Amino acid sequence: MPKRLLVDMDGVMADIYQQAINFEFAESGRKIRMEDVEGKDEIVAFPNAKRHVNERGFFRNAPVMKDAQEVLRALHDVYEIYIVSAAMEFPTSLEEKYEWLQEHFPFISWKNIILCGSKVPVTGDILIDDHYKNLDPFVNRTLLFTQPHNTKEDRGHERVNSWQEVAALLL
Repeated sequence: MPKRLLVDMDGVMADIYQQAINFEFAESGRKIRMEDVEGKDEIVAFPNAKRHVNERGFFRNAPVMKDAQEVLRALHDVYEIYIVSAAMEFPTSLEEKYEWLQEHFPFISWKNIILCGSKVPVTGDILIDDHYKNLDPFVNRTLLFTQPHNTKEDRGHERVNSWQEVAALLL
């Protein structure tokens, strides 16, 4: 039986930082650079983030992370992949996240999509996530996907900076 690989969406598959930058610029004309948000929680980094994540289109139109499609397709041939995304905090995201996955990752079955509140009860062999709150309680192998909010801290998780690094480790 193949190993179970759990993959977060926001900040791992979907480029939520770029989407927040896009929404902030469209609303205020303020261009936020990645260097400006390093080490800051997303809500602090983006003044209007709490409102934007509840707007239609925020999750549906997020850009795909570079190389995510190709690497996940290759991983799909080796692992039992589940997409695990905390979506209950932002109810409008449920349908949008599902539609986004169907468009960009059609090879992942609806049966392998878990849209939840907490990821703590979800089990697998490997978890790829960008948030310590999800990685810290996970008992098996963890890969911390680098995002600006997690660059200033190290809690012992294997860090990956790109999907190419994920491929090098898992394929």
